[in-house]
Amino acid sequence: MIHPLDTTISILYIVFIFAIGLWAGIKHKYKTGQQNEASEYFLAGKTLRWPMIGLALFATNISCVHLVSLAQSGFDSGLLNGNFEWMAAFTLILLSLFFVPFYIRSGVTTLPDFLEKRYDRASRDWLAIVSVVSAIVIHISFSLLAGGIVLQTLFGVDLYTSVIVIAVITSIYTIVGGLRAVVVTESIQTVVLLSGAIIMTFAAYHKMGGWQPMVNVLEQQHQLEKLSMMRPHGDSSGLPWYAVFLGYPILGIWYWCADQTIVQRVLGAKDENHARIGPLFCGFIKILPVFIFVVPGLFAYALVQTGQLDVTALKTISGGKEVINSKGIYTLMILQLIPKGLAGILVAALLSGLMSQISGALNSISTMASYDIYQRYRPGASDQKLVKAGKIAAGLSLIFSLLLLPLLNSYESIFNGLNDIIAHIAPPITCVFLLGIFWGKASAVSAKLTLYIGSATGVIVFIIGKVYPESFMGQIPFMMMAFYLFCCCVFLQVTFSLLFPVQHTAESARLYWKSPLESLSSKGWNGLGNYKLLSFILFVVMCALFWIFR
Repeated sequence: MIHPLDTTISILYIVFIFAIGLWAGIKHKYKTGQQNEASEYFLAGKTLRWPMIGLALFATNISCVHLVSLAQSGFDSGLLNGNFEWMAAFTLILLSLFFVPFYIRSGVTTLPDFLEKRYDRASRDWLAIVSVVSAIVIHISFSLLAGGIVLQTLFGVDLYTSVIVIAVITSIYTIVGGLRAVVVTESIQTVVLLSGAIIMTFAAYHKMGGWQPMVNVLEQQHQLEKLSMMRPHGDSSGLPWYAVFLGYPILGIWYWCADQTIVQRVLGAKDENHARIGPLFCGFIKILPVFIFVVPGLFAYALVQTGQLDVTALKTISGGKEVINSKGIYTLMILQLIPKGLAGILVAALLSGLMSQISGALNSISTMASYDIYQRYRPGASDQKLVKAGKIAAGLSLIFSLLLLPLLNSYESIFNGLNDIIAHIAPPITCVFLLGIFWGKASAVSAKLTLYIGSATGVIVFIIGKVYPESFMGQIPFMMMAFYLFCCCVFLQVTFSLLFPVQHTAESARLYWKSPLESLSSKGWNGLGNYKLLSFILFVVMCALFWIFR
């Protein structure tokens, strides 16, 4: 159990964030008055600058799931799942260069709204429904599950009791304060989260005696492949190098470029330059998770092998033999490696990840529920009614996400479970967005049919894989499944576009690139702040890192 001092620090942190969130939202509301209330609530009045956008993007992405599950993956498979963090930098470059200009210039409030402008209303409706469901499952439920496991281990509080308390506290300041409260608290939480993760990394490094002793242990255990991010064909992880490069872009483009929960921070940007630089700033921060989230799990494995970390509490019987339930490895490290006082900061970091993920998702759900669903049936609704509808939707979503926890807890690895679900949701959405902005002949009918058929296929394949895990479908790694589904969706949309040719409106004719180079026509800021220069630097840095850790 955690020391009372650390418990006090954790409680004070929750109170602090709650107060800051309410203060930021209420202050901004009174400062701006009631003019354009919906825009102020959902998009912070489009006043966000690049540092806040970058920090908020990172905070919304990095949740308690990442702190817990990346440490678990480091313990189980080494640096392998760090691919999900570093590959994100490439998709953030795509967001900055190719997607942001259309989102900002079209003046949309939601990404379903963008699909209506590019295609038609049916595509908007479908994406709104899928986006709300995915936000509930992926961004809220999985975060609550990871947070519950942590709090249960540290404080001995029932999993469901602990997550309900945290979820309610977070939802209050999110629902009251809107995006302004979300972004302000996320910026603070990012700093706390990174500080906590760095403390844990240093503690594990110090306990092991450095990097080389850890490598020596891996060598003795014949586990040196744990240091490799690029695995060969047939690797037991199911993630060989080609699956990463073929499958991740499908997941990443949906997550970073076409998911409302993430992109909403960009939509609230002050102007196009701030909207472009924010994601690139986030891309540079995404270098850190491999070193401060994954590596501690790798050190934990070495510490267990040398008897310096006691995992007796995590041992269970499965299939007649003793195994380590590695879901709780991060909390075990907090209890055994971190001195009292500092452990409270680690817990605050975990709570930061949990609260920022929930707040970001709730705000995005309320935005889509208001603009994409409620406003359709109440086109003349006032700003006050739009905001009220969004708040009700956020509250209902929170309740539903809590009900999903027992089902999601059946996954052995939280991180793999999360990406497994994304792999079956993302392909049709990624396809429709990519072809929509890069191919002028992509038609409205083709987008609608691709979303319908592609989503249905993803659900069917997912069910078959879970009900019949020994079948051909069940044996395909989720990353390759994402790639295969994406190829099917591209085939569908191209075929339907030829059968049902595009009929552009004046607006949709402006919402695709005549040439990829056209996206670089905007000059941008001068000097180091230029989005083209920063994109190039980030690309080179990431290529170098992948080469070093190949």
